[in-house]
Amino acid sequence: MALTDLDRSLLERCLKRDGSAWRDFVDRFAGLFVHVIHHTAQARSVKLDPSDVDDLCAEIFVAILADDFAILRRFRGESSLATYLTVIARRIIVREVIHRRFSEALGHVKSHNVNVQMARADISEITRIENEELVQQMLTGLSEHDATVIRQFHLEGKSYREIGERLGVPENSIGPTLTRAREKLRQGLSASFG
Repeated sequence: MALTDLDRSLLERCLKRDGSAWRDFVDRFAGLFVHVIHHTAQARSVKLDPSDVDDLCAEIFVAILADDFAILRRFRGESSLATYLTVIARRIIVREVIHRRFSEALGHVKSHNVNVQMARADISEITRIENEELVQQMLTGLSEHDATVIRQFHLEGKSYREIGERLGVPENSIGPTLTRAREKLRQGLSASFG
């Protein structure tokens, strides 16, 4: 679907910082973002309460506002604005869900302390790679078991318990497997891009 005249006008107004443009933008796309949040959470078996939905929606809007509307400036009009924003929103939500899963694994659900920030920094190398094809290619350098654990945790959003049950291994073996596999991925990234 092509960019509509309504969305083109709204986009131009936002980028020119027209007084009511941002309010119109929020009114137009808030419902879409809430839908994407629910759909993404359901696809990853993540339960959200209303405050989680509000937080994730706010994260999306903050990302859109960041760097003087950089996300909107990158839009090239090759699809509808709604399609483009759906992809952006999904990426933000998946990244946030991964951070929350990682925090949960450390026993710090919804905590904003230093350990969670360190955990986020630790997985940033993996989560910044949004091209799933590249991730799949990188995983080919791992053993099948390690690649499956990485894929299920980082790409499918499965918990340690779910992965352990699926693979028939103890839940407490998943953390060390992830650590070992991440280190191999880091080494592969360093060799490829270093």
